[in-house]
This record gives sequence, C-alpha cells and structure tokens, in this order.
Amino acid sequence: MLSGRRLDLLEPSPLDVEIGDIAHGLARVARWNGQTHGDHAFSVAQHSLIVEEIVAAQDEDPRWRLAALLHDAPEYVIGDMISPFKSVMGGDYKAVEARLQAAVHLRFGLPRDLPPKVAKCIKTADRLSAYYEATLLAGFDEAEAAKFFGTPTMSLAAELFAPRPARDVGAAYLARFDALDRLARAPHACAPLPLSRID
Repeated sequence: MLSGRRLDLLEPSPLDVEIGDIAHGLARVARWNGQTHGDHAFSVAQHSLIVEEIVAAQDEDPRWRLAALLHDAPEYVIGDMISPFKSVMGGDYKAVEARLQAAVHLRFGLPRDLPPKVAKCIKTADRLSAYYEATLLAGFDEAEAAKFFGTPTMSLAAELFAPRPARDVGAAYLARFDALDRLARAPHACAPLPLSRID
C-alpha cells in the first residue's frame, strides 16, 4: 500500500488497514468496469458516499453510517469485480472479501458481523445506488435496471451521480470518514441504539 503497509490477503490484520489507503484506492477503482458515461470514472468511493447518505436518511447512528461508508472497503485491495464474474469465482472470492471486510471493521471499531437489520439497510441502499448508476451512467433502461436492482424506493438527485475526479472523491471520502469516526467514538455512541429507523 502507499502507506507502506503490507496486507496479507489470506490473513489480513486490522493493524495493516489504513483509511488513507482505502480512500486513495476506492477513489481510483471504477464501478461498472469503467463502462460509464462521463469524463471521469464513477468510482467505488463516490458510490460509497452515496450509500452512506441513503443510510443516514434512515438511521442516524454514526456506527452504521460508518459501516455503510466502508461497505465496499475490500475493493481497495481486490478491485470491483462485476457480479457475473463474482458468480464464476464463487466461494473463494467471497471468502477473501469477507476476511478483508472483517479486518476493516475491527480496525475501525465496528462489529465483525453487522446486526441483520443494519446489513439489510446497507444492502438496500447499495442496490438503490446501483439502480441510479445503471440508468444514469451505464446505459440501462429503467425496466432493465429494475429487473437487476429492484424498483427504486426513493428519488435521488442525478447530480449525485456526476462522476468526479479521483482526487476530489478521495478527499470527500476521507472527510466523511473522519466526521463519522469522531461521532462513532463519542461516549454516547457506545451504548446500543434502537434500530427502529432501519426497518
């Protein structure tokens, strides 16, 4: 990594995970294998910022918002594999991804496994963002996008999906992480909070 850390893919240590490496990498990893409109790639970092915003509209707990921001963090190491290729790769890919995600969560004070309602909320936000990315950037029509990602449950502004330069997105990702990390580590954030707003 640019930080000088050496990350073992088979046994990743939380001690070797650095947010600067994550932000830098995700800002340069293209969603949709780069097959999107615009002067810049639509990055995993920009997607993650949108997913966090969607989750924040449903649950204000900074821990779960931080988990949403970091939901694709393993891709700073292994890239963003398109879903059909993940299916071909099968369990081996998912096992590596899961170990990396666990190391990221442990590094930043999140539970290894998220509460099911939180995981579902993040997955729903992920699919909602993917629907808009598909229709606004990747050439899908609405029916085709709905078939893969479901019918959108809320409207999102098209401006959110305008691909931005990697440097700008990386800085925005770091700034959002810093703000959420401070809130998540505050004493009031340590007590379990109700999940009623995630239903």
